[in-house]
Amino acid sequence: MKTIARDVHVHEDEQDPDADFKPLTAEEARRLRERKPLISPWRVIAIQVAAGLLVALAAWGLSGRQNLGWSAGYGALAVVIPAAVFARGLTGRFSSLNAGTAVLGFFLWEMVKLVLSVAMLLAAPRLVTALSWPAMLVGLVVTMKAAWVAVMLAPERPKI
Repeated sequence: MKTIARDVHVHEDEQDPDADFKPLTAEEARRLRERKPLISPWRVIAIQVAAGLLVALAAWGLSGRQNLGWSAGYGALAVVIPAAVFARGLTGRFSSLNAGTAVLGFFLWEMVKLVLSVAMLLAAPRLVTALSWPAMLVGLVVTMKAAWVAVMLAPERPKI
């Protein structure tokens, strides 16, 4: 065993994981982008809106209680509205000036999204009559998880 900088110990029989790293060529990167196209954040938000609407209607329809539907719907809104603000912020002109502003923009808009979500949850008891916290949390969780549905339903480009 030999010691490397900062007291990191490496066994001589182990391979360095970075030794096999090979950056992609421009052509390989182009082919990868063609095979795996980017998913629009607006598509993800549209699927989240649909999921939130479905869970709110299901809560109302299955229970027969209107307040459960409104609670689940408000939980969905606590995901969708901050996500839309985040997406709008990230797709703005300022966030794409260079890599530094893109990273700063990402963290700034993520913080805005987080604060807005928490503020909406704190305001829920005053905005929703006869709020049901469990129904609201179900609407919130289902709507958040709907982003994975958007990833799974992403269109794949035809193989050439």
